[in-house]
Amino acid sequence: MTTAETLRPATPVAGGSRTRRDWSDAVLNVYLLFFFAVLFAPLIIMVVAAFNDYPSPSIAPWRGFTLRWFAAVPQDARIVRGLWHSLLIASGVIAIAIPLGLSGALLLSRLQSRASGILYTALVSPVMTPGIVLGITTMVFWRDVFGVEAGLFTAMIAQASFIASYCMLLLMARLSRQDRTLEDAAADLGATPFYTLRRITLPFLAPTIATAAVIAFLQSIENYPTTFFSIGSSWTLVTEIGSRMRFGLSPMINAIGVIFIVVTVASALVWAALRARESRATVRTPARS
Repeated sequence: MTTAETLRPATPVAGGSRTRRDWSDAVLNVYLLFFFAVLFAPLIIMVVAAFNDYPSPSIAPWRGFTLRWFAAVPQDARIVRGLWHSLLIASGVIAIAIPLGLSGALLLSRLQSRASGILYTALVSPVMTPGIVLGITTMVFWRDVFGVEAGLFTAMIAQASFIASYCMLLLMARLSRQDRTLEDAAADLGATPFYTLRRITLPFLAPTIATAAVIAFLQSIENYPTTFFSIGSSWTLVTEIGSRMRFGLSPMINAIGVIFIVVTVASALVWAALRARESRATVRTPARS
């Protein structure tokens, strides 16, 4: 064997690696197909069943296309009343959770102390507390201490107790990217802390505050365990649907689900369009300067 043949690098065998890669891709594709089937198949069945003329919450037997289940939604007094209660509670939760979350985020991001870790754990702990516990303890506290009977107010307080933690985490993530030198410069120029908060910090947090408000609204609308154990004799849309589940699912519930899906998708598309327009405006601004 010559020296050139000895020094010549061996040709890599690509067949084995290519075969392993093909197998891994196939397994990944099968997993993704199974994942999306499990995720979307129930939604697809529910959407189709909402248009089935047969008075059953399933797609079989199919008796023809109809919209009567959608027309029955506004005619149901308890469903309409429950929706109104849900919107009232969600509005109150936003009004309570956003200021509380903002206060906690500002405190934790500005506090330079060993107690900040303990305070952070205490403020985040409601997220990890079961909703049943939050609902019952809120109802008992307001009834025994202040004499307030369980109703929309106690449900609002119970929901805000843990939704405020989500808002706080979102705002803390935004504050971690803030340039603190702007606040220091404002203080050097004689600005008061409140003026700095109003003119510098809040405008910087405005997009995240809007996002936190949307998340708080959605968390409140769909919440069941905390609301059920704190609302007393009143009801929301979700608790009313849960109560009716004990007597069998109605096709009208499928129609309500379709309405929620349409509203959610439309809101997501609007949000994506606004973000895209904001990104284009951000890109064009430096070019003009």
